[in-house]
Amino acid sequence: MIFLKTDEEIELLRISNQIVAKALAELASMIAPGVTTAQLDKRADEFIRDHGAVPGFLGYNGFPNSICTSVNEQIVHGIPSDKTVLNDGDIISIDCGAYINGFHGDSAYTFTVGEVKQEILDLLRTTKESLYLGIEQAVEGKRLGDIGNAIQSHCEAHGYSVVREMIGHGVGRNLHESPEVPNYGRKGYGTLLKSGMTIAIEPMINMGKRQLVFEKDGWTTRTADRMPSAHFEHSVAIRKGKADILSSFEYIEQVLETKIN
Repeated sequence: MIFLKTDEEIELLRISNQIVAKALAELASMIAPGVTTAQLDKRADEFIRDHGAVPGFLGYNGFPNSICTSVNEQIVHGIPSDKTVLNDGDIISIDCGAYINGFHGDSAYTFTVGEVKQEILDLLRTTKESLYLGIEQAVEGKRLGDIGNAIQSHCEAHGYSVVREMIGHGVGRNLHESPEVPNYGRKGYGTLLKSGMTIAIEPMINMGKRQLVFEKDGWTTRTADRMPSAHFEHSVAIRKGKADILSSFEYIEQVLETKIN
């Protein structure tokens, strides 16, 4: 069942998502060679709780941590560990959730570590562009296939592949709700979008082939060919004319700009 949200409920979702956005910015300030993914997880947990929320991922279907940390060829759902140390040239997708006032926030960003090859930077740029192209289609009267097609068309035109097994989803009182939101599809097909729907759009795009495998931990997915993968995610509310982005990359990008300068 798809739950349409009232304006008041959407504002509560915005609060949850803004905590996630600021938590990701806090982690952006830490990312550097030598940092472990366990350190990032610990800080995320502290930050979310300090802001009155609880980590939305911790314990979800048995997930053991507060964030997902997926490095290089890992696609999504990587488990933080003291053994996973970031190195110069790596990329890391951090997926983060926060629960407060009865609603979940959910967003993800792929960060660079030190000096990263241009071909990988191009993958990240294209994946992020595809997210916003998908969001442009997330308006009343469109269909889910319009979102997926916008993402798929853009990424495949640049020679990348779209993961099929892992997709976006509805978000609200539950972390994962209906409808499913694929990152591929046909224009004009799929569920009709209505004002009040709230969904997480999250393209997962591979530099090589789209096939994935699960690691032995049962959570982490990686590319079968071990080529890099990128992941960006926003939670949005469907509106007339223009989607309402509830999460934000603004705080992250302010931190990253400061680090560069």
